[in-house]
Amino acid sequence: MSRPDLNLLVTLDVLLAEGSVAKAARRMKLSPSAMSRALARLREATGDPLLVRAGRGLVPTPRAVELGGQVGRLVKEAEAVLRPAERLDLARLGRSFTLRNSDGFVENFGPALLARVAEEAPGVQLRFVPKPDKDSGPIREGAVDLETGVVGGSTGPEVRAQALFRDRFVGVARAGHPLCEGRITAARFAAGRHILISRRGLDRGPVDDALELAGLTRTVATVVGGFAEALALARGSDLIATVPERYTGTLREGLFTFTLPVKLAALTVSLLWHPRLDADPAHRWLRGLVKEVCRLSSPPFREGEEPMP
Repeated sequence: MSRPDLNLLVTLDVLLAEGSVAKAARRMKLSPSAMSRALARLREATGDPLLVRAGRGLVPTPRAVELGGQVGRLVKEAEAVLRPAERLDLARLGRSFTLRNSDGFVENFGPALLARVAEEAPGVQLRFVPKPDKDSGPIREGAVDLETGVVGGSTGPEVRAQALFRDRFVGVARAGHPLCEGRITAARFAAGRHILISRRGLDRGPVDDALELAGLTRTVATVVGGFAEALALARGSDLIATVPERYTGTLREGLFTFTLPVKLAALTVSLLWHPRLDADPAHRWLRGLVKEVCRLSSPPFREGEEPMP
């Protein structure tokens, strides 16, 4: 069965409102003959004459009267769909957004972000969910509205990305750890027992590659899947962790943080979303809010830290 021409709904709405082919033609800026042909197509589609002559005018059939209310409503709804979105009213916005992040984001940026949302759009709820992998499936399927992370080979090609901030890796150990005293050389760093962070359970990472270039190796005592686990272990033992500096600012409170004696590439943490949400006013507002909060929430350096180059 062929799909009906939905433009005929507008034509029918105007014909029923005017009760005249000539008047309907003028209103739609068509010739009377073109409007007559459109009426013929409507009669064929509905199987009803719709408008019949009564004296010098036209009157609707019972079927046309029945369709009148439905058609008018459908045309108005279609016009609303195709009309540009109304200006966003944050005070009246009621919506829930799901944000997917690695551990550290909520602890560092969550309080400020929630405070801004409560101030600007009290009817908005933020739902934070963990990020166990880099699979773009949840974004693609609509289960996640926004995500933070490093763009990589597993990021879906259609996913939009906007840089939030640059970060670097730093070393972390408990207060009072032997590394707290004296200059931290690559040899002293490598001689310690380390925590490797790998969501895929790997037994080697960028730190091992950097040490290898210096002719050194380290002992990996344990492998964990996230920053919070690594920092909890470092806090309660002599193990050393290597974590992103800004992303773990709050999680590192009370720990000794030091500049790594080996060179690791910096990373860019980005905001990720699906292109279907590009033009959504509420989503644009939230993206801007996250970016601003991340820009303003850079943690200060503490004793034992060196400025980021």
